[in-house]
Amino acid sequence: MKLLITDDDALFAQTLARQLNRRGHRCEIAHSSEEAHTAVENAVFDAAITDLVMPGNSGLTLVQRLHALDPELPILVLTGYASITTAVEAIKLGARQYLAKPATIDEILVALEQAQGNPHLDVSAKPLSIEQLEWEHIQKVLSEHEGNISATARALNMHRRTLQRKLDKFAPH
Repeated sequence: MKLLITDDDALFAQTLARQLNRRGHRCEIAHSSEEAHTAVENAVFDAAITDLVMPGNSGLTLVQRLHALDPELPILVLTGYASITTAVEAIKLGARQYLAKPATIDEILVALEQAQGNPHLDVSAKPLSIEQLEWEHIQKVLSEHEGNISATARALNMHRRTLQRKLDKFAPH
C-alpha cells in the first residue's frame, strides 16, 4: 500500500514510516494538514494516517478535506489526545478508523485493512475513571467552542491557564 502519514512530530512520523516500510508499504510524510492536502491532490494513496493535534488546521479538518477529495480513501486517525467526542466527529467527517497512541504497528495495520465495524468487539462494563470523564467533558465543551480555549474555559467556569495545563497533559487511560 502507498500510505500518507500526517503528523507534526517528525520523529514519530519517520519512525512509523520506517516500520511500515519494513512491512512492505511505501510511505509519504506530511507535517501539516496543508501539506497532506497538497499531497493527496498530487498523488494517489491507498490510505492515510493522521494525527489530530497539529499547528494550523486540525486532523479533523484534514479528515474532512481528504474525504472530500477522495471519498473512498481509508483514513485512520492516530492521536495521543483521544476522546469520544473527537472519535465520533472523525468518523462523521469521513475517517474509517480511530486509534489512541501508543498503538502497535500491528494494530495500525489491522485498522487500515478493516473496512467494516466489528460487531463482536468486546464491550466492557467497566465505567470510565473520574479523570477520563473529566477529559471527555472538556473535549466535548472544547469541540462545542470550535477549539477556542478561552471560550471553553469560560463555559467550564475554569481559569484559562488551568484548562491549558489540563489540555497539555496526555489524555488519561
